Amino acid sequence: MLLKKLVFTLGLLLLSSCLMVKPADAAEKEAIIINKSNNQLAFYENGKLQKVFPVATGRTRSLTPEGKFSLVNKVKNRPWYKEGIPGGDPRNPLGARWLGIKVPGDWGHTSGNMYGVHGTNQPSSIGTYVSSGCIRMYNKDVIWLYDRADKNIPVYITSTSSSFTALAQKYGVGANKAVAGNEFFNETLRYGSKGDSVAILQRKLNIKADGMFGPQTLRAVKKYQTSKGLVADGIVGPKTRKALFSK
Repeated sequence: MLLKKLVFTLGLLLLSSCLMVKPADAAEKEAIIINKSNNQLAFYENGKLQKVFPVATGRTRSLTPEGKFSLVNKVKNRPWYKEGIPGGDPRNPLGARWLGIKVPGDWGHTSGNMYGVHGTNQPSSIGTYVSSGCIRMYNKDVIWLYDRADKNIPVYITSTSSSFTALAQKYGVGANKAVAGNEFFNETLRYGSKGDSVAILQRKLNIKADGMFGPQTLRAVKKYQTSKGLVADGIVGPKTRKALFSK
C-alpha cells in the first residue's frame, strides 16, 4: 500500500514538472518581426535579435496583411509564374530567394496568388510602399535570411511606433534584447526627447549616452546629417535612422 502511494505521488510530481513550463522556456527562440510603419524586418535566432533589415511593403496598408503567420516554404530562384519568367532571370521581380508565408486564404504556395518575403530586381524600391502585398528585401539580405530562417517559424507583421524590443516582449520572442551592434529605435527623435532611444542614438554618434537630447546631441545629429547629404534639421526621422543603421 505504501509503495502504491509512493508511485502515485511520484507520478503526480512528474506530471506537474511536465506541465509547469517557465515563461522563458516557452518563449519562441526564432522569429521574424516586420514593422510596416518604418519598413524594417527583424530576425531573432537563439532568443536574440540578430539583424534588422530595410524592406518594402504594400503600396496600401491593407495589401500586406498584419498578424501572426508561419513561414511555410523556402525556394531558391523561384519562377515568376504570372509572367512565365524563370528563376534566376534578371527580369524576375522575386529576386534570389522566396520565403512563403501562410496567410488565411492564401497559403504561401509557389503558384497562384501568395504572400512571401523575397528578393527583388528593383533595389531602389526597398524602404518604400510599393508591392502588391509581399515583403521585398535586397537580394543579399534575403539570402542571409533564407540561410538562417527555419520553416514553420512565426512571422509577425504589424504597423506600430513600438520598438522591436517592445514587440519581442509583446510576442514572447527570445530574450528580447538586441545583440551588440544591432540596437536601434523606431520613433522620431528631436531636441528635448529623452530615454533609451536617445541613448542608442548617442552611442551611434559616439557621444555621451545620457539619454537626453540636448545641445550636444543636436550638434552631433546635424553634423552627421550634413556628412550624409541629408537635411541638417537635427530631427532624427526615417531618413536619418536609415542612414544610421544601414550596413
